[in-house]
Amino acid sequence: MSVPRLLLSCSVALITAHCLRAEPTPVAQDAEKNGRNAPAESNITFNSVHVAGPYIAMTFADGPSATLTPKLLDLLAAHHIKATFFVIGENVAEHPEIVERAAREGHEIANHSWSHPNFGKMSDEGVRSQLWRTDDAIKNAIGARPTLLRPPYGSITARQKRWIHDEFGYQIILWDVDPYDWKRPGPSVVCNRILKETRPGSIVLSHDIHPGTIEAMPSTFDQLQARGFKFVTVSELIRMVAPRPSQPSPGTHVSVPATIGPSSSTSTIPSAASSPSH
Repeated sequence: MSVPRLLLSCSVALITAHCLRAEPTPVAQDAEKNGRNAPAESNITFNSVHVAGPYIAMTFADGPSATLTPKLLDLLAAHHIKATFFVIGENVAEHPEIVERAAREGHEIANHSWSHPNFGKMSDEGVRSQLWRTDDAIKNAIGARPTLLRPPYGSITARQKRWIHDEFGYQIILWDVDPYDWKRPGPSVVCNRILKETRPGSIVLSHDIHPGTIEAMPSTFDQLQARGFKFVTVSELIRMVAPRPSQPSPGTHVSVPATIGPSSSTSTIPSAASSPSH
C-alpha cells in the first residue's frame, strides 16, 4: 500500500472512532422501565404498616349507606374509635350530611371512586373522571379534599399508582385483613375472621353497606380492645411507621428468644375476581 493511501486509511479510522465515542448514550424514555423518576412504591401503597405499638386502622368501604352508616357512627362513638371511610362518590352526593358527620366526629374520609368500576381495565381519562368527581363531592361535603385512595377491588396497575399519586397526591390503601363480609357469612364469622387476622399495623377491610357487618362490630370492637389494640385512622397509622430492624449480615450469630410472638401475615394485593365489592 502506498504511503498516501495508508495515511488516508488511518485518518478515516480515527474519524470513525471519534464519532462512535461522541454518540450520546440513549436515555430511557419511559419512567416505568427504569423507575428513575417514579416515587418509591413503599411510599405510595400500603397493605399494612410496620408500627412499634398495638395500633390498627379499621376501614369501611362502599358507603355511605343512608341507614347503616349512621348506626356504625353511633357504635364508633360509643367505643371511642376513629375509623377511615372509603366512600363512593355517588353515595356522597346523595348523603353529604352523613359524610360531614363522620368527618366532624374525627373519622377520615377517603376516595373509593365515583361508581366502583375496575380501574385496571379503564383508560386514564376514565379513571381521572372517577377520581375528580369523588374528590369534588368529598370537598363539597366536608370542606377538604381526601389524601387517600382505595381502588375498587384493589385493582390498579403500577403505572396508574404513579400517575394518580403525581396528579392527586393520593397514597394507595389496600388491606391485610379481609373478613369477606361482602359474602354475608354472618356477624359471628365476620368478627372471628377479623380477630384471627389482625396484627399491630393491620389495615382492616369491612363494608358499611351490609347489615351483618354492622351487627358484627360491637363484639369485634370489644374483643379487639380487650386484646390491647388501639384504633387510629389510616393516615395516623402511616405517620407511625417504624423502621424495620436491619437484617444481620451472613455469618452473624443471632440469638433466638425462647418465646416468639405471632409474626405479621404477608400482605398480597387482592384480586378483583375474589373481591367483588371491595
